[in-house]
Amino acid sequence: MKFKSFLAKPFAAYISSKIKKEMQQALEDQEAILQNLIRTGRKTVFGRGHRLDAVNNYEEFKQAVPLREYEQFKPYIEKIKQGKHNILWRGQPLYFAKTSGTTSGIKYIPITKDSIGNHMDTARNALLCYMAETGNTAFADGKMIFLSGSPELERIGGIPTGRLSGIVNHHVPRYLRANQLPSFETNCIEDWETKLDKIVTETIRENMTLVSGIPPWVQMYFDRLQRVSGKKIKDIFPNFSVLVHGGVNFEPYKAGLFDAIGSKLDTIETFPASEGFFAFQDSQQQEGLVLNTNSGIFYEFVPADKIFTENPPRISLKEVQAGVNYALVINSNAGLWGYNIGDTVKFVSLQPYRVVVTGRTKHFISAFGEHVIAEEVEQSLASVSEQEGIKIVEFTVAPRIQVNGELPHHEWFVEFENIPQDIAGFSRKVDKCLQGKNIYYNDLLTGNILQPLKIRVVKKGGFIDYMKSLGKLGGQNKVPRLSNDRVIAEGLTEWVIS
Repeated sequence: MKFKSFLAKPFAAYISSKIKKEMQQALEDQEAILQNLIRTGRKTVFGRGHRLDAVNNYEEFKQAVPLREYEQFKPYIEKIKQGKHNILWRGQPLYFAKTSGTTSGIKYIPITKDSIGNHMDTARNALLCYMAETGNTAFADGKMIFLSGSPELERIGGIPTGRLSGIVNHHVPRYLRANQLPSFETNCIEDWETKLDKIVTETIRENMTLVSGIPPWVQMYFDRLQRVSGKKIKDIFPNFSVLVHGGVNFEPYKAGLFDAIGSKLDTIETFPASEGFFAFQDSQQQEGLVLNTNSGIFYEFVPADKIFTENPPRISLKEVQAGVNYALVINSNAGLWGYNIGDTVKFVSLQPYRVVVTGRTKHFISAFGEHVIAEEVEQSLASVSEQEGIKIVEFTVAPRIQVNGELPHHEWFVEFENIPQDIAGFSRKVDKCLQGKNIYYNDLLTGNILQPLKIRVVKKGGFIDYMKSLGKLGGQNKVPRLSNDRVIAEGLTEWVIS
């Protein structure tokens, strides 16, 4: 056993034990965090404007702090950019995490001295919990690759600003620097395909033991490695044993990734965002991700079907129910208050609190009242694909209104690794599966308001070409699974082959 893996064992055991304890006292920790947020927030411009000095409990907090999306935060962010202090949180942020919004353009999310540990410690804890449960510490002695955005930062209002993955890159512990790939210079390359070629050159002869990134870009990395070497990934990296992923649902990509690797291997799912690191997979044996309840974030939950109603109901962690689809709202020591992050989650366990990510609040289809969510389409396609031995590269779904007298339907744009011989039969099976998951969709079909879904086959590499045409290839960019309009559908049309 080498030095790093030897030292990792007792540290992993210590952290795992600490997290297990926190899992049992989640409600107490959440209440303590809320009180700390209120105490600190009272001294800020935001706190004075919302009378936090008169707030003592959660019910009063809900009355004082309304739900917000980024647009309602922009006036505060502009004040911070002007160099003002104590606006949303004490002092000034350490960083702005720059991210693209669907309606707000570029968003600048504050990361403070108090909140940076949430991002760094949670990523570490996910790996240490894995080590403690499985005993696999050997990967700590090999090379690890984190497919991420550029670590180069600009200054906005004097505050270092860049992609979250680039910011985090500056905080990788010194003891891991020697293990980290690609090089800083390669990570700074903006063009994704140029960067990918350089990453392959730097890693193909190394002892890679861990790969981390969002699944579509990991798949692109694996594809490029295979093209250069003609080998399966396990033959290139025989000690590769852990794949860390997040950002999108893993299930649609799993078969293709494991096929490229040449075997199954352990995976660790994470739920990070610019606004915070919310949950991570703490066990290979249990379903779901353990909610990060003691890391500076107080969570609220709104039934997803009520999030866009007037005065939607808000509840704290102690009131949630298993199996309900909730919009996730956060209040944090980064200075985010009543912030609807746009993700939806469902609890699969309440002892401890474990969630699965079900989609985005704005990424659903309800053009005809069906309110189909990402979890339902992803599970339907993954289930049928597994039964049929079909591998999916990428897909997205949009509504199609009446055309030439036909009934409206859902149009699925799918890029296959291996195209089903009977597309119509494959489509029928996916449609039947979706009907079983969504009663409203089933009712619309049986009532002859909708016709069954139709699959449009996208040519190999079509989604990559589409993202490239938008200037959004690589980094943390990803294609939305669902749209309630046809912007993406129309953009993909030129890459459809049938």
